[in-house]
Amino acid sequence: MPEIYSALCVAATMIVPGCDHASVLLRREDGSYVIAAATDAVARHVDELEMHLGEGPCLDAIEDEAAQIDADLTTRSEWPALAARVVADTPVRGAMGFRLLVDRRKVGALNLFATAPDVFDTVAAETAVVLAAFASVATNAVARGEDAASLQRGLASNREIGKAVGMLMLLNGIGEQEAFEILRRISQATNVKLVEVAAQLVQRRGQLPTD
Repeated sequence: MPEIYSALCVAATMIVPGCDHASVLLRREDGSYVIAAATDAVARHVDELEMHLGEGPCLDAIEDEAAQIDADLTTRSEWPALAARVVADTPVRGAMGFRLLVDRRKVGALNLFATAPDVFDTVAAETAVVLAAFASVATNAVARGEDAASLQRGLASNREIGKAVGMLMLLNGIGEQEAFEILRRISQATNVKLVEVAAQLVQRRGQLPTD
């Protein structure tokens, strides 16, 4: 699984606007944290600072189960101790954290860092959410013993379904199978093709229909 985390970090710097550094932080069963992958020493150092200080967007993304964004660490921050150290020790000026799920457990966070302030806008956050969603699907599959080739075929078979499943996992704290079952039930109840249900869900940013 380490290669998936490494690939995820590299992908983040390529597709998320403004992202210069990235890492994946995992929480062990005993509650301790470990850096699973990082693009470079800068990302690794920020994670180390978070673990040392016990605060930051990456830790909160895991504990609070919600996306954490601080677009400008040089101004008043929700994590003042971390912000001061990060600004003093690194070129990082903005940070985002998004939880990653395997089955029903909160297992970690995708952490993104920018060297310029205020570049992590709505577009960047939405792109990162989709990337984290795919990552959750990937780690879920690997945890079940599926190989990388079968995972790639499954996701490539329909990108919209993969997005929708990932969004449901992230937003509702559920596993891949349960998320897919939700899509299937909506498809049957509305007599709409599964791929169309998935596309509509992605358009609504993961919000389920009310009727």
